[in-house]
Amino acid sequence: MVHVFLHEPAIAGNTGNAIRLSAVTGARLHLIEPLGFDLEDAKLRRAGLDYHDLADVSIHPGIEQALAAVPEARVFAFTSHTEVSFESIEYHREDVLLFGTEPTGLPEEVMAHPRITERVKIPMLPARRSLNLANAVSIAVYEAWRQRGYDGAGA
Repeated sequence: MVHVFLHEPAIAGNTGNAIRLSAVTGARLHLIEPLGFDLEDAKLRRAGLDYHDLADVSIHPGIEQALAAVPEARVFAFTSHTEVSFESIEYHREDVLLFGTEPTGLPEEVMAHPRITERVKIPMLPARRSLNLANAVSIAVYEAWRQRGYDGAGA
């Protein structure tokens, strides 16, 4: 399944929801420091429920170390500053879905990284700033999984 990179996540509840999503879909979650919360945060634990042990989660000290963990992967940076819609991508099993911190998104220096394959967006109505991070991650992961026929899912 795909890799989800959360670059400097700030809200424990969103990361907890991403942990739960990782557990139920098989997506591999990578948290890129610094984190805006303690990993023992009650909101993180509550949002992830009892799925923490079922999720594949890695923590990296920076973007370079996270990218080094997936040296051959394509990297899709999610941003509202592009015209390329996320569903137009044909996702592969080892692709990286890269998301920025709440509320500012990915910094330009990360989006300009040479490993970025494409900047993509999730369509929204005009004059809206952004989706909740956990919701955006869910939309993207499920689209990638849907394209792969929900491989690994039970009946």
